[in-house]
Amino acid sequence: MSDSEEESQDKQLKIVVVGDGASGKTSLATRFAQEAFGKQYKQTIGLDFFLKRISLPGNLNVTLQVWDIGGQTLGGKMLDKYVYGAHGVLLVYDITNYQSFENLEDWFSMVKKANEESDIQPVISLVGNKIDLEHMRTVKSDKHQRFCQENGLISQFVSAKTGDSVYLCFQRLAAEILGVKLNKAELEQSQRVVKADIVNYSQDTVARTVNPPRSSMSPESLHYFSSGGNT
Repeated sequence: MSDSEEESQDKQLKIVVVGDGASGKTSLATRFAQEAFGKQYKQTIGLDFFLKRISLPGNLNVTLQVWDIGGQTLGGKMLDKYVYGAHGVLLVYDITNYQSFENLEDWFSMVKKANEESDIQPVISLVGNKIDLEHMRTVKSDKHQRFCQENGLISQFVSAKTGDSVYLCFQRLAAEILGVKLNKAELEQSQRVVKADIVNYSQDTVARTVNPPRSSMSPESLHYFSSGGNT
């Protein structure tokens, strides 16, 4: 099989990220797609779009089209068109902002309505963001779990700021959509790789001085390929 034929075998999935403004949707999408975190908040107007290629068990390459929907667009004329045909949806809220959790009912209803006439019924995951601020949590975990159980959602917690479980969040959603089972080792690896990435940033200068790298690739590049990324 040629490279071009193999390329055509890749799966493509449309993933839509919705939720209130300032809940961390753009930070989540950016952390996943670009492995970066912007410290300054800038509200998304309309739509941001990211592409990221990941690998799932069985040498399955999947390109995720990540649609980051602006928080102020709820009720907007284009919103149903953005969400229509999504294979997966991340319902994102801020665990330190109870109102962002309360408003999930509206976002969830919008997603269901937008896909009523679609041949594709999306897999939906409830994502509690900002777990690095656990001490400021206002949404109790049992409320999160109850919402998942009542609506048949995947339950996930992440920190877009530290990267904790961000790759896993998208990987689990893609695996669920495609009916691929992730074993415990793969789930732990997804979390461990992201956490190692955060450590590398702070110790990068010291590591280069004390232990000169044997490879010409940067720690970031090594992390990118170990995460299942591809160029």
